Formats: sequence, structure tokens, C-alpha cells
Amino acid sequence: MIAAQAKLVYHLNKYYNEKCQARKAAIAKTIREVCKVVSDVLKEVEVQEPRFISSLNEMDNRYEGLEVVSPTEFEVVLYLNQMGVFNFVDDGSLPGCAVLKLSDGRKRSMSLWVEFITASGYLSARKIRSRFQTLVAQAVDKCSYRDVVKMVADTSEVKLRIRDRYVVQITPAFKCTGIWPRSAAHWPLPHIPWPGPNRVAEVKAEGFNLLSKECHSLAGKQSSAESDAWVLQFAEAENRLQMGGCRKKCLSILKTLRDRHLELPGQPLNNYHMKTLVSYECEKHPREADWDESCLGDRLNGILLQLISCLQCRRCPHYFLPNLDLFQGKPHSALENAAKQTWRLAREILTNPKSLEKL
Repeated sequence: MIAAQAKLVYHLNKYYNEKCQARKAAIAKTIREVCKVVSDVLKEVEVQEPRFISSLNEMDNRYEGLEVVSPTEFEVVLYLNQMGVFNFVDDGSLPGCAVLKLSDGRKRSMSLWVEFITASGYLSARKIRSRFQTLVAQAVDKCSYRDVVKMVADTSEVKLRIRDRYVVQITPAFKCTGIWPRSAAHWPLPHIPWPGPNRVAEVKAEGFNLLSKECHSLAGKQSSAESDAWVLQFAEAENRLQMGGCRKKCLSILKTLRDRHLELPGQPLNNYHMKTLVSYECEKHPREADWDESCLGDRLNGILLQLISCLQCRRCPHYFLPNLDLFQGKPHSALENAAKQTWRLAREILTNPKSLEKL
């Protein structure tokens, strides 16, 4: 049994050193290329409208606010200033979303974003995005990369297609630190020793982002509060949770397997599903010893089996916001197909670790 585990870990490490590192290097090269173009567009936007200041800065070889959705798809979060005069309202009525409401009607004129505040005092995510989209469209025509960058049409999101190969979504957002949303108040679960009080304090201090983007849980609902709502995002908090042991390596292997074998019609699975399942696996195996390098095979196998279960049940709850289903809106046939493919992959890896050389 131990020999079989060791063999699997050996082949997973080989896969990580060859395939995962090659994927990382290729994506890093793409990111540099893409960020040059995005920075140039955002510089043009800032000239027209100084309230939209580019926050795309490189630090320690990574760009703050940039998320890799897939090797050809990225999201850049553009942090806005001065949320000050608004209260954060998160009453659970909009799963995965919250609203920003003027704390005092008399402060309306003091806000940097005065023309985007609705009659009922909400700062409208949709209105800010609509203005930003107009500015980006103008900037694309003026910037020095105008021959290789185009706006993606037929969407209220701000998306750029670069060199006909890459898509980058630019999402206006507010950073919320020092507060924690009520809809995530149940976390951490009281009976689970992970991640421990110090890490919990760090994660909560890291806070979350409020993004101006279409919220899938609101699709089809058209009341004004809902189209003005902001989407909750916990990227930095999640990154902090997944530090230590073989967690990051495990996630890297899952992302590489997804890119190579689970990029399927209907796009049922993305990197964020993998990241979410790693967080759940951390809860199931709370001891640091469970994330020792020697346990890499067990953890990966556990996550693949959990993924199959989620796909078969057609439900993948968000880690911090369990009322939000990350499979919402995905075609059932696509989820069934993904379950079959994931099962094939898991069986292959478990019964014949050497097959990783070909995967």
C-alpha cells in the first residue's frame, strides 16, 4: 500500500516538475504580453477620466488583481478609490452579491462617484461599468496597440480580445478590508480545527473585493437593486488559506489536468472550481500532516472524487458563500460529460500512475 502511494507521489511530482512548470512558464509569458496591452489601454482611460486609475502593478513577479481563468482567459480587477461614504449592505437576499448604500443622503454630493448613485441612494455597479465600458472602447481606438486589441461585443462586461488569442475581462471593483460579510459569518466552522485562529484573523483582515460584473445567481432578475448589486470575491483570502504543505502544488496539478483534459463544450469547469475544492479538502483534512508531500496522491484523489460527486449532483457551493452554486447556469449535459471525463482521469491516475507521463 505504502509502495503504491509512494509510486503515485513520485509520478505526480514528475508531472508537476515537467507539465505544471511548463504551463506556469507559458502563462507567465502570456501575462506579460497581455498586461502590456491592458496597461496601455488603462493609461488612455485615465487620461480621459482620472477616477479610473490603473491598479495593475507588478509585485514579486505577479500582477496584483490579475486572475488566470484559463491559459487564454484572464480577469484584471481595477481597484477604485473612495468607497468611504457608503455602507456595505449584505442581507443575503442576493446570493453572492451585496449593495453599497449612501450612509447619509446629505453626503451624496461628497462622493467621488456622485452621478452613479441611484435615486434610492445605491452606488450602481452597472452604471459604473457602463461608463467604464465606453471609456475603454474609446481608449482601444487610441492606444498604441490598437492593431492587436478589440472590444468583445454583445456583453455588458468590459472584455478585450488581444491578438485574436486571448480574452481579458477588466472589472471595476472596491477593496473591502477590515470587515467581513454577514453571508460568510458562519466561517470558520466551529467544529473544525482548520485553519486555526491566527490564520482566520489574517484571512478576515485580508477582506474581500466587490466586483462590478454580471452575477449568474441574478440572471433573469431585473429589479433595480439587483442590477446595481456588486459581486463578492475572496481571491486574496483564498490564496492565503491555501499556503503551506502541498496545497499549492495540488492546485497546480489540478489546473494543469483541467487545461489539458477538462476544457469541454459548455465550459463546465474552470480553475476556480479547482481552487474551491482544495479549500473543502483542507477542511476535511485539517491536520498539517495531512498535507505533507507524501500525502499528495491521497489529497489529489480525494479532490477528484469530490469533483465527480459535485458534477453528478450538479452543485458546487462557493467555499465562503455556500448558498451560491458555482455550477449555476451550466448545461446539465456539460456537467454530465465532465463527470464522465473526470472519472476516466481519476481512474487512470489511480490504477496506473505511470499514465501521468501521457496526460
